[in-house]
Order: sequence, then structure tokens, then C-alpha cells
Amino acid sequence: DRYTAGHSESVQRYSVGIARELGLSPEEILTIERAGALHDIGKIGIPDAIINKPSRLSPEEFEKIKEHPAIGEQMILPIPFLKVARGIIRHHHERFDGRGYPDGIAGQEIELGARIMAVADTFDAMTSDRSYREASRAEEAMAELSRCRNSQFDPDAVDAFQRFRETVNHGKAQD
Repeated sequence: DRYTAGHSESVQRYSVGIARELGLSPEEILTIERAGALHDIGKIGIPDAIINKPSRLSPEEFEKIKEHPAIGEQMILPIPFLKVARGIIRHHHERFDGRGYPDGIAGQEIELGARIMAVADTFDAMTSDRSYREASRAEEAMAELSRCRNSQFDPDAVDAFQRFRETVNHGKAQD
């Protein structure tokens, strides 16, 4: 759908920016770039009625949507050059405090690419209009990311995203 395509492009761009801020290698950045483009591919396995629902999901529907990271990992399994992206795709909804999904892993157990993508994914979701709510302003979304440092998000990834945004915004101000 149109939202997911634009969302994936934004998540990819933000994730690469965070990775660069963290000083990751070109190979690691390429993996994150690929995973960003494909992080929600598992939504293909979720019924359209749930994906496109114009209101909040029921608990049962949310349980179904929580399957998309594992479905996405399974979808890319046969593609050799995406092998290193599998964990990022599977774990981009894990939380730093271990209360995420699909595996409930925490902290450093979550690979860095997935911790990066969690920040990028959440920021883009908060700053995008949805059928059931209007987008938050970027400042509000950044405040929420900061509030959830150490619980939902890796604090280093949040800090790197803040630096990335400041760099991008500073560049725009000079144009």
C-alpha cells in the first residue's frame, strides 16, 4: 500500500542516518539500508482488513499484526545476500526493556541494526498521518523518543537520531 512504501523509504533513510552517526562500517550500513527497505515485508502475510483498518486494532488484530516481523524474516530466508538483515527485520519491534515482540529480547541481545530501526520506525510512524489519528509534530515525536530512552529504545540510537536530525535540519537552514 502507499503508506508502507513511503514509510519504508523514510525508515531506511533515518536508519542509515543513525548508523552513520554511530560510526558503523559501510557493510553494516548497507545491511541496515536493505533491512530498512524490507522491514515491513511481512505485512504481506497479514490480512488487508487489518493492515488498512481505519480505526484502532482490537487485541486479536494486534496479535495478528505482531506476526509480521517473523513472517518477514521467513520471506527473506532463501535470499543469501539478505542473510545478515534477517535479525534486523525480525527484531525491529523488540524493546530495549524486553517487552517487545516477537521474541521479548532486551538490551544488547537485540542486534544494533534492529535497535536503530526501532527508533527510525517509531519516529516515522508518529510523524505520519494514519486513518485513525493525525501525525504528531517532529518535536513531539522526538520528545516521546527521549522519554522512552532505556525502556522502549536504545539510548545511544535515540541520541544518534537526534544528532542526525540536527545535522539535516542545520543543512536545510543553510540552503
